[in-house]
Amino acid sequence: MAELGVNIDHVATLRQARKTFEPDPVRAAILAELAGAECITMHLREDRRHIQDRDLRIIRETIHVKLNLEMACDRRIMEIACEVKPDQVTLVPERREEVTTEGGLDVAAQRDRVAMIVGRLQEAGIAVSLFLDPDPDQIDVATELNVEAVELHTGQYALTPRGGAQVKELEILQEAGKQVREAAMNLHAGHGLTYQNVRPVALIEGMHELNIGHSIIARAVLVGFEAAVREMKFLIV
Repeated sequence: MAELGVNIDHVATLRQARKTFEPDPVRAAILAELAGAECITMHLREDRRHIQDRDLRIIRETIHVKLNLEMACDRRIMEIACEVKPDQVTLVPERREEVTTEGGLDVAAQRDRVAMIVGRLQEAGIAVSLFLDPDPDQIDVATELNVEAVELHTGQYALTPRGGAQVKELEILQEAGKQVREAAMNLHAGHGLTYQNVRPVALIEGMHELNIGHSIIARAVLVGFEAAVREMKFLIV
């Protein structure tokens, strides 16, 4: 049974649109936990476009479930992570011009830099996950880096219309998931997952954690935060 990580970035996005104090991502994290989420996910970006340092520090002291911090391979963010000590860090690619994270981290092209960040985080007692495309070569490098988990980028699957093409994308994820499991790493997945497409990904053998943000926040606007989280939990168990 997959665990649900609720990404609260877009609660902070709405707050930062007015540079005010509401909606509060700390309250969102608490509501997600009360609704059954096993993990709170947040991305502290270099440009601080949504989550702020204060959010991370308060949530670290507030929630009782797993805290998963997404971050780029940036030394300054790494130092913050080592100080705050989330339960897990997920390393992701990051570009200023992107609307949201686009594609997986290319660990093969920047192995030395990723290895340095991974080593420093693990020395601080933080588990590390790598956000990767379902590419065998990238997963091989993750195995060599001895990380605890790989989060498969599900964006291509999510963008593909239902039918044979989407089934093919699901098969690619299934094969990548098998490779991750055989390497004794935890299997995670996320990006673009919705109430309509999440179930097949949740059913991939050995799926341990799904990280979902935008779809839950969008649903919460209509039905409330706790209800939106509970509805997603119902779909993935």
